[in-house]
Amino acid sequence: MRHQLRFTGVGGQGVLLAGEILAAAKIQEGGYGVKAATYTSQVRGGPTKVDILLDDKEILYPYANEGEIEFMLSVAQVSYNAFKEGVKEGGIIVVEPNLVHPSDEDRKKWKIYEIPLITIAKEEVGNVVTQSVVALGITITMDPVMDRDFVYNTMIEKVPPKFVELNKTAFELGEKYAKIALEKQK
Repeated sequence: MRHQLRFTGVGGQGVLLAGEILAAAKIQEGGYGVKAATYTSQVRGGPTKVDILLDDKEILYPYANEGEIEFMLSVAQVSYNAFKEGVKEGGIIVVEPNLVHPSDEDRKKWKIYEIPLITIAKEEVGNVVTQSVVALGITITMDPVMDRDFVYNTMIEKVPPKFVELNKTAFELGEKYAKIALEKQK
């Protein structure tokens, strides 16, 4: 079964790493995973998106089908505005509430969850760079597209050894806050 996800932000926020880990985890699981990044000419601070496609069958086209994305995570208003229409109606969108402010119309169209992942990374993990790993924990909890342990173990393989424990904490906090957000919506 094909899953289409999207992470959006601005250049320098680490959304590419999160997409890379998800795609690699799917391959580790025995399937196919690709990530396709889109940047603007403004490398730092410009809108970026990473489409992640996960499937049990070979993926011939690496970009998500607009209007069919089931999950999006956004940490920048400019990117949220530019790329939200790719999410299918009723799909899940997770936003960093300190930086992204969905409209009332957006809240009617999609399931929007506000999780302060940058604050979690900065204040609870102790390193803002771990926000992409917090995002992974959130993603795999809110949209369980594959076995959590494949994602967790792939993350451990991809981060520098001296930061493994820090990133384990980040991942687990992402899971914790995603579960809290899901409980609030019930």
